[in-house]
Amino acid sequence: MSSCHDTVVHIHPGGQLVALVGNPNCGKTALFNLLTGSRQKVANYAGVTVERKEGQFRTSAGKTLRVLDLPGAYSLNPRSPDERVTVDVLHGRARGEKRPDIVVCVVDATNLRRNLRLVLAVQRLGLPCVVALNMADMAARRGLQVDADALARELGVPVVPTVGIKADGDRALRALLEDRSLWKAAQAAQEALHQDGDHHTVQTILERLGLDKAMPETASDRIDRVVLHPVIGPAILAVLLFLVFQAVFSWAEAPMGWIEGATGALGEAVGALLPEGVLRSFVVDGLIAGLGGVVVFLPQILILFFFILLLEESGYLPRAAFLLDRLMGSVGLSGRAFIPLLSSFACAIPGIMAARTIADPRDRIVTILLAPMMTCSARLPVYALLIAAFIPSRQVFGGLELQGLVLFALYLAGILGAFAVAWVLKRFGSGKRHVRTLMMELPSYHWPTVRAVATGLWQRALIFLRRVGGVILVMTVVLWVLSSFPVPPEGYTEPAIEYSLAGRIGQALAFIFEPIGFNWQISIALVPAMAAREVAVAALATVYAVGATGDEAGSALAPLLAQDWSMATALAMMAWFVFAPQCLSTLATIRRETGGWKWVGVTAGYLFVLAYAASFVTYRVALAFGL
Repeated sequence: MSSCHDTVVHIHPGGQLVALVGNPNCGKTALFNLLTGSRQKVANYAGVTVERKEGQFRTSAGKTLRVLDLPGAYSLNPRSPDERVTVDVLHGRARGEKRPDIVVCVVDATNLRRNLRLVLAVQRLGLPCVVALNMADMAARRGLQVDADALARELGVPVVPTVGIKADGDRALRALLEDRSLWKAAQAAQEALHQDGDHHTVQTILERLGLDKAMPETASDRIDRVVLHPVIGPAILAVLLFLVFQAVFSWAEAPMGWIEGATGALGEAVGALLPEGVLRSFVVDGLIAGLGGVVVFLPQILILFFFILLLEESGYLPRAAFLLDRLMGSVGLSGRAFIPLLSSFACAIPGIMAARTIADPRDRIVTILLAPMMTCSARLPVYALLIAAFIPSRQVFGGLELQGLVLFALYLAGILGAFAVAWVLKRFGSGKRHVRTLMMELPSYHWPTVRAVATGLWQRALIFLRRVGGVILVMTVVLWVLSSFPVPPEGYTEPAIEYSLAGRIGQALAFIFEPIGFNWQISIALVPAMAAREVAVAALATVYAVGATGDEAGSALAPLLAQDWSMATALAMMAWFVFAPQCLSTLATIRRETGGWKWVGVTAGYLFVLAYAASFVTYRVALAFGL
């Protein structure tokens, strides 16, 4: 998964540069990962929010080559920001980047008819290029015997077979890149080919190689007859999503208990070493309680990402977009918006950035507006805390976990809310008579590799822990200071925190949030939550730990909330976070993607109104039912 924050890197224009080019789903990124290993860095291209991946390839002779993984493109006539970046780099027009010394054209051996057109287009640029015949093993299993040497003679460039998902699948490409003659040979002048003739040229090559016959039915075709069935397909998708949310609670129970135990033991051990006073309160009640209250939800976040990675790596996600196209079209969206919206369940930022692949400007803006309504992983700690505190852990409906059902309902509420907003925009906006068609590639199914899933989970864990150690740590320290000073006067009768700056801020905000059932402690937590959603948990842990005395100080946060809040307040807060205005990083990303502040204001404004209205209705209805 992509990072929620952009990393600033300084691009060095020198050094020999190898650029990987290919159609989407050709295995280009898997090959890039094999070539570069852990020597990678991710940032954005200068001036745009398209992600750039650069790494280093070290030859056996000790020479270091820069390797650039360019965004997937079907042609060199750009139709999206992704394809424009690829074209600019190949033409040498990208800011801060040199023109590649060698282009590795990664082609899908099972679909040469489409992939070879991009190879011909790259050749016309006059760049030295080689062809990586990727997925050669899959082509062989389908009965396609692609002769790499014969294809090399037809194209006039070196061709080597590769398998991006195998540990040594890049061996032939590595050997080619280490060949000095490849770098010394002058690029032969390319024959001027017209693009209109590319189809004929590719057809001629395939006929000479004996690959022009129709492909036989594959296992993917047989699976798709079931998975893409108009009735069975949506049912399978609904069951899959439902099981994911059940697993988030049931699987995570044990590791969360381990983390809670470790956090409690650490707090007791550190507290025993420090004398009573400000320093002990800062370390135990501020740092350990605040950060521990967030880290405990890491297992649930990783379980959610585990399933998303499985669906992505297996090739199922494009099928889900296809299945949902008709439903999404009914509210004015294209099925192509499904993948950016699904990415937003991880974090709204990569979801918003993924919307750049949508060619239609109106659909792209609507998708960006809806992405923050998808329940991102930063909300999961808040949901988990409230569900654990107020929803009993018991089985209902034949063994289903009640807590998992509530979590599923919260995710579903965000989705239905987004659909409702999309319908309103369609009904009253410019998309009322907007006609959309969905054209997308359905890649072949394949088993997810342990390496790819493990790498994705590791990256997600690092991103989360960096947030814990970065913005969450800073906000926790600030909250502790605000909650601890000034100290209460002699003979005080109210909880100490009510005399602090945080208490005064909370009391000032309480009149705004009191109609929706929020007390002043919640009002305090909502302010730092604008930096990152999960900070709300650390904020509540800090506020309640400082305000508690005696044995209560060492107790868990959930029982404290269950004692202090009504069920109506808890339900209202869940409703708030379904629609809550997004974190500042998300708003900054919207600003970069749209090029102005207009849509930032629209997003923040309509989400605040929805959150307040949903919380108000939820609170009042809950009170009416005696909760």
